[in-house]
Amino acid sequence: MIKTILIDDEPLSREIIKSYLKKFPSVEVVDECNDGFEGVKAIQQHQPELIFLDIQMPKINGFEMLELIQPMPAVIFITAFDEFALKAFEANALDYLLKPVAQERFEKALQKFLDSRVPLDSVRNETQTADLLEKMAQSPAQNKRIVVKTGSKVKIIPIHEIHYLEADDDFVKIVTSEGTFLKNKTMTFYEQTLDSAQFVRVHRSYIVHISQITKIEPYQKETHMAILRGGQQIPISKTGYAKLKISLGL
Repeated sequence: MIKTILIDDEPLSREIIKSYLKKFPSVEVVDECNDGFEGVKAIQQHQPELIFLDIQMPKINGFEMLELIQPMPAVIFITAFDEFALKAFEANALDYLLKPVAQERFEKALQKFLDSRVPLDSVRNETQTADLLEKMAQSPAQNKRIVVKTGSKVKIIPIHEIHYLEADDDFVKIVTSEGTFLKNKTMTFYEQTLDSAQFVRVHRSYIVHISQITKIEPYQKETHMAILRGGQQIPISKTGYAKLKISLGL
């Protein structure tokens, strides 16, 4: 039996999917969720092989939810028309269903999943989903906040609340007034996606919100130190200092 979860804030949409699934007795709906918070918990609990995921949901959207999931199940996306998202789907060869979902289109998408249930295809599908999340992060709608997982809880961090980011092995530390949070991303990812007018990569291990800088002092040869509002001292490399001067108009 193939376990699946429906994650969609519209009950009618979930009912339609369930009615279509009656033709596929090998697929069992083990849970239904109204939002991404519920989705994260349900996926952890049931470990489904497949999820049907709405993109536009309250609290956190479908893309943000997927960033918190490991390992990632196969995903059939459900969405209202979104030109940016559709281009991203097509570029990554992932399947998606447009609302209102037509039965014939639904059956085609599900059959595509059933036909791809071999290890090699599963790895490829997970890679394609990861590539899609990277691409969607470039969307203006996606780079106004960062969603992180702390234990069993999900926290939304508005971008303006970030003081600085610090490299930490395969993770990035996101430092705010409320504490430090880990995200499984790279410094290069945030350097490319955060607003360069607000955030500057001052060192290979640090990206700083320039509004947090109170003082810049000379340090060692050709390097400087940034003093932040919270008292933290952030090293600034020679290259980082040149970037910072441009951002500050110095």
